[in-house]
Amino acid sequence: MAFGITREQLNEWKETVLRGEIAYLTHYWLDPRFPGVRTVTKVGCSDLARLIEWCVSYSLNPRYIHNRPPFPHFDLMGSKQVEILRSERLWSHLERFKLLEE
Repeated sequence: MAFGITREQLNEWKETVLRGEIAYLTHYWLDPRFPGVRTVTKVGCSDLARLIEWCVSYSLNPRYIHNRPPFPHFDLMGSKQVEILRSERLWSHLERFKLLEE
């Protein structure tokens, strides 16, 4: 279950993904399969080759891309999520979801 984002933020992410650009969307998330995880960042791009390249650049296995057209995405959680958000200088995501405090 996703929550903590606005319709405008979701639509902006979708538009960016559809343009073939790498897009980041962080939101609160609860899933019993991942106890203790309270947020996820969806990294999307409709250009699958570009998304695969992005995964490889961060040493992530592209096998875990959710290839769900028209919005293929990779889910980031935990320390890798924080590491990549820092690397991408997405401070607003880190601050809004208090990810630097964990």
